[in-house]
Amino acid sequence: MQKIILAFLLLFVSHSFVNAQAYDTTAQYKKHPGLPVFQILQSDSTWFTDAQLPKDRPIVIIYFSPECGHCQTEAEDLVKHMEQLKSAFFVMVSFHSPADIGKFAEKYKLANLDNVRLGRDVQYYLPTFYHVQYTPFIAVYDKKRQLLKTFEMGAGFEKLNPLINGK
Repeated sequence: MQKIILAFLLLFVSHSFVNAQAYDTTAQYKKHPGLPVFQILQSDSTWFTDAQLPKDRPIVIIYFSPECGHCQTEAEDLVKHMEQLKSAFFVMVSFHSPADIGKFAEKYKLANLDNVRLGRDVQYYLPTFYHVQYTPFIAVYDKKRQLLKTFEMGAGFEKLNPLINGK
């Protein structure tokens, strides 16, 4: 009888452990602080991937919605301070259509910036990777592509500048 109870307890504990592993809700970026592999569809129907990012520059990934008021404010602030932030490369990602993203890029004059790419995450990979709950969500990586900090509801120039420029 004791062997049966012991076997049952071992089975229960191992089953609980397996289930806990299967339902791990920790965001992937917390487990893997390196820059994620991604591809986004740009408004001109071309793909932009992590492999195309410039080397030895800070990378800022912004998950946004063109309809989001905070995202619009974030875009205005970035453009206003882009001269001070030009050492970083920005990847702005949304799940909205490439046409909507293109309109957003034109409206906020992001399309003319050499250090900014915008596109649609067709596979919805990045919001899952980061467990995005609010937009804009911002992840800042250093020159070695290691995560420095995330911002769950936007950051603005004042918070981004020290991370990008060390000031």
